[in-house]
Amino acid sequence: MTAATHDQRNGLLAATLAFVIWGLFPLYWRLLIEVPSFLIIAHRIIWSAVLLIGGLGIVRGWGWLGEVWATPRRFWLLGLSSLLIGANWSLYIWAVNAGHVVETSLGYFINPLLSVVLGVVVLRERLGRLQWLAVALAALGVAWLTWQSGRAPWIAIGLSITFGLYGLLRKLVVVEAVTGLGVESLFMVAPALAYALWAENGHGGGFISGWGWGNDALLVLAGVVSAVPLIAFAYGVRRIPLSVVGLLQYIGPTLQFLIGVLVLREPFAASQLVGFGLIWAGLVVFATAGVRAAARARSRSPAPTP
Repeated sequence: MTAATHDQRNGLLAATLAFVIWGLFPLYWRLLIEVPSFLIIAHRIIWSAVLLIGGLGIVRGWGWLGEVWATPRRFWLLGLSSLLIGANWSLYIWAVNAGHVVETSLGYFINPLLSVVLGVVVLRERLGRLQWLAVALAALGVAWLTWQSGRAPWIAIGLSITFGLYGLLRKLVVVEAVTGLGVESLFMVAPALAYALWAENGHGGGFISGWGWGNDALLVLAGVVSAVPLIAFAYGVRRIPLSVVGLLQYIGPTLQFLIGVLVLREPFAASQLVGFGLIWAGLVVFATAGVRAAARARSRSPAPTP
């Protein structure tokens, strides 16, 4: 096995792990149903930052920050990516604990196809007719859901846009995975800490004194369960094609959808099934196109020399 193949395999495993963990996230955040959503988000950011920045400081000192700051464009792009992932986290946790797990899954079903469109627009990647058909089916599914409910699925659209743009930026910014997450944490931790301290000063906070040790432990562990898939995703996305990332993203929303319908018993009407069905059909078409493209690439590659 060549070094490049080994690196790509590790990237594939890391990205797969990230999407499995994200798919199971609704079960974790629902354990914190007693805690206000925006305080869950604040603690998630704080404890992720403690883990990432503290770990980097112990292992590498502060040289990692100087390396990123040496290229200001890279530093500020990571600032932008921190805004995107912070917005994604905020919308997602609020939606899960407000009973919209099925709609969050819709957002992450849309996201792979949005990644394809971003690849075309920004990275100048080229799509075949089947891939464009997949994008059209997904757009039709969103239009159907909008028409049936009388409103656009804003939660789904917001999640897909913020995470799609985040994935694109992390692919464009040339920085080691954990280092990039450390810089993102620096951008997010100050406002999160300020909000948490304000809440503890008589504005709905209950850490240590009010929510119980079980909730407190889950909030602290949120740093670990948040950082691990982000590290795995950032590691994997730089080692595998964006189209492969798009295929892997089916894992997360499938698990979320099953949890929403089968475990949390959220309502799922026949009219919703039509819209979801169109999007699922688009994903099947897109996956088929990807498999065909991979097969053609293998057939054109030279045979290994003995």
